[in-house]
Amino acid sequence: MKFSCQLNEELHNKKLPWRKQVSRVKIVVIINMNKKLILASGSPRRKELLEKAGFLFEVVVSEYEEDMTLQLSPTELVKHLSYGKAETVANTHPDAIVLSADTIVVLDGTVLGKPHTGERAKEMLRMLSGKQHSVWTGFTIILKSEEKSISRAVESKVIFKDLSDKEIEEYIATGEPLEKAGAYAIQMLGQKFVEKTDGDIPNIIGLPIDEVQQELRKNFGFSPNT
Repeated sequence: MKFSCQLNEELHNKKLPWRKQVSRVKIVVIINMNKKLILASGSPRRKELLEKAGFLFEVVVSEYEEDMTLQLSPTELVKHLSYGKAETVANTHPDAIVLSADTIVVLDGTVLGKPHTGERAKEMLRMLSGKQHSVWTGFTIILKSEEKSISRAVESKVIFKDLSDKEIEEYIATGEPLEKAGAYAIQMLGQKFVEKTDGDIPNIIGLPIDEVQQELRKNFGFSPNT
C-alpha cells in the first residue's frame, strides 16, 4: 500500500532517527487501517462534532424506533436507546466500529424528547422557563465482529431565563425546536434562552466528544485521523 512504502522510506532515512521521522498522522493511519468508523445517526450536529475532532467516518442512519415510554432512569434510557440504534447498524456492518447517541432533556424527573409539534414545543418551553434542567446524552460503540460494546451516559445541566410567550412563539415559528430534545438547540437560536450551563457543552449539543474519543482510543484502538 502507498502509505506503507512511504513509511518504509522514512524508517531507512539515515539523516535522522526514525522515531523522529514518523509523523503522528502516519502512526494513526497504521492503527486505523483495518477499521472503519460508522456514525449511526443522521444528526448534523453529531456529524460536525466528530468531524471537528478529526475523525474520518461514514454515516449510516439507524432505522431503530425509539420508545420514550420505557420506565427507565434517564441514565439507563439514553444508554438503552443509543444501544438500540448502534446494534441495528452493527448487525449489517459487523466489521465496522459503530457509534450512536441519544439525547434527552429531564426536568423534575420528566423526560422531554423531541416535541414534533408546535403545541408540544410551546408546552416544553414553558416548563423549562426560569428553571434548571438536565441534559443526558447516552452513547454506544459496538464492534460486532469482535463482540465488543460499551455504553455510557453523560449529564450536563442548563438553567433557562424566564421566557415570555412572545419569545416562545417567535422561536417556534422558526421551526428549530420541533426536532430537538427539550424543544431547543443550544448551538443555534435556542442559546438566547440559556442563562447558565454546568458541564460539557458538546454533550448538550448531542455528543460528549471527549468521552467518545477516549472510549474509541482505549477500547477500540481508533484515533482521530488528524
